[in-house]
Amino acid sequence: DRENEGDLTIAAVKVTPEAINFMATHGRGLICVPLTGKRLDELHIPMMVSDNTSKLTTAFTVSVEARYGTTTGISAADRSRTVQVLIDPKTKPDDLLMPGHVFPLRARDGGVLVRTGQTEAAVDLARLAGLYPAGVICEVMNEDGTMARMPQLEVIAKKFGLKIISVADLITYRRSHE
Repeated sequence: DRENEGDLTIAAVKVTPEAINFMATHGRGLICVPLTGKRLDELHIPMMVSDNTSKLTTAFTVSVEARYGTTTGISAADRSRTVQVLIDPKTKPDDLLMPGHVFPLRARDGGVLVRTGQTEAAVDLARLAGLYPAGVICEVMNEDGTMARMPQLEVIAKKFGLKIISVADLITYRRSHE
């Protein structure tokens, strides 16, 4: 709601090359991977900047790429592989290259109850579904490059059989169930 934009969102454990390609084709925005701070610390992935002055304080880290099992890093298969490596508990910091073509985001502890953002919503949704607490998100742009708003998002959701949930809905759900 605060951004008045929509993101395609999938739990990180469910990501496939086809899902990444769908996001790149139909979302058209930057594909990012919201992760917990704990996981980013385990992998020694630093923040992109020490002083975040962006309007919405989106917590970008340095971009990454899987060291093994990828080619140039940009293909849908390579980005899917990198997401899988990010959430694999056996992954060590040396298994990642920096910079890369996947953009991890640091979700705030407490999720959407602490920060009203897509980053926290993706992690919260995965956790609520009983999955690894990480997601893959992509902002949705119109074909002309402008940001898709609710009327356009509803058309896209209907066309592809997707569900729409707002961050406000997720906050309401968490407050009534926790």
